[in-house]
Amino acid sequence: MLKAMTISSINMDPVTNSPIIILEEIEGKQTLPIWVGLLEATAIASEIEGVKFSRPMTHDLLKNIMDKTDIKVNKIEICDLKDNTYYALIHLTRKGEALSIDSRPSDAIALALRTKAPIFVSDEVLKKSKQIEATKESVPADKSEQGKKWQDILEKLNPEDFGKYKM
Repeated sequence: MLKAMTISSINMDPVTNSPIIILEEIEGKQTLPIWVGLLEATAIASEIEGVKFSRPMTHDLLKNIMDKTDIKVNKIEICDLKDNTYYALIHLTRKGEALSIDSRPSDAIALALRTKAPIFVSDEVLKKSKQIEATKESVPADKSEQGKKWQDILEKLNPEDFGKYKM
């Protein structure tokens, strides 16, 4: 089953200094963090903020081509998680024919925003994501002095400490 999602926020991971797109279930409480590249996060954030560039960016160009060739984006789907990598499908219609195109989630999300297409995540992906989180939580604690210092720092962190792009 697919869950309808929306972009909740774009954050920076303080450890890797990589952007994280947080998807949130529209009719529920489940969330899905997806680490993306800086350029991909910029493409997503600029569309959310309504920033227009003097020349079309890659996702804008793709949308323009699709508009001119009468291809419609029906939805995007985050469909799999393998080896800590998310996979997505862009579901299209061209001349009445349904097509599904493999995509990186960040590109699919950037295109969905531009075409006003809904974003979905499969239950299986949400389940796998939670298993990864559970595995991370079950890692034995580092009892060394340095491990205790890091545990103390992490326990004192607030969500605001992670920083956000304004939306």
